[in-house]
Amino acid sequence: MQKETIFTIGDIHGCYNELNELLNQWNPEKEQIILLGDLVDRGPQPYDVVHKAIQLQKDHGAIVLLGNHERMLLDWLDQPELKKDYYYGQGGYETINSFFGSDITNHKDADEIAQLMKIQFKTGLEFLETRPLYYEWEDFIFVHAGVNLDLEDWKNTIEREFYWIRDEFHLGNNNTNKTIIFGHTPTSILHKTENKFDIWTSPCNTKICLDGGAVYGGYLHGMKVNKEGIVSTHSVLCKSRTGKYEV
Repeated sequence: MQKETIFTIGDIHGCYNELNELLNQWNPEKEQIILLGDLVDRGPQPYDVVHKAIQLQKDHGAIVLLGNHERMLLDWLDQPELKKDYYYGQGGYETINSFFGSDITNHKDADEIAQLMKIQFKTGLEFLETRPLYYEWEDFIFVHAGVNLDLEDWKNTIEREFYWIRDEFHLGNNNTNKTIIFGHTPTSILHKTENKFDIWTSPCNTKICLDGGAVYGGYLHGMKVNKEGIVSTHSVLCKSRTGKYEV
């Protein structure tokens, strides 16, 4: 039987302890949980977050969406040397070292590390590879970055835009007749105020961003919605900070 309330959580980026704290607000028996993507990179415990997401799906039918950082990890695995500098600079160091439980990036080259990851973490990587791009429920769309609002049918958005789009979506007119809940862009960027990581709602009230910049010392945000609209919001202040946000 479909649950009548959804509890959705924004970009986690390896903030495992904060995720567990936020999950204390979740009622698994009555609420469907959705993670908006970006489980990995930058934060201290990406491996533990991925493992937790797998368990949430297995035990509770969690919906875990694909974020651009999962895509970057998978793309790096396909071309480790070519994409090393970019991916490592986007928080890949933290993810790789977290998976291996050591600073393996200081001792082995990218090709060797990638091959080891594919062998040792096959199940986790297959999980990331098979994540959906969005979830539609009632009058809501849940997605990592957004959708192409210029299209007659938003579902025809190209794959990359579901997890990478920014300004065109943030500033576009939402004619989908849906409220779109997303992450990807820290809310301080949308608020145009440094370190203001509160949940952001568009002027039209139909776009809601839950990326509270957790890994930058902001918040891990959660929001509960039902058919009528927003039920409640829940936020955990993150103790991890890995630097200033860069697009």
